[in-house]
Amino acid sequence: MAMAAGEIEKLIRQAFPDAEVEVTPLAEDNDHYAAMVVSSAFKGKTRVQQHQMVYEALGGRMGGVLHALSLQTAAKD
Repeated sequence: MAMAAGEIEKLIRQAFPDAEVEVTPLAEDNDHYAAMVVSSAFKGKTRVQQHQMVYEALGGRMGGVLHALSLQTAAKD
């Protein structure tokens, strides 16, 4: 099973409605992506906590349906 970039973006936006989200394929296999997520929900959170929040938004798909996600996060001012 693979996961489309649009589905990743949709799940992230559902969890973080104010987020700026950019998902980029790293390969042609719908299995390896890079994502940049900027949200006010990340204010006061460590980078690890921010990444955990995004992984939670993906609903357990990491490591299963979605094999690899290179993630960058930042708090929106």
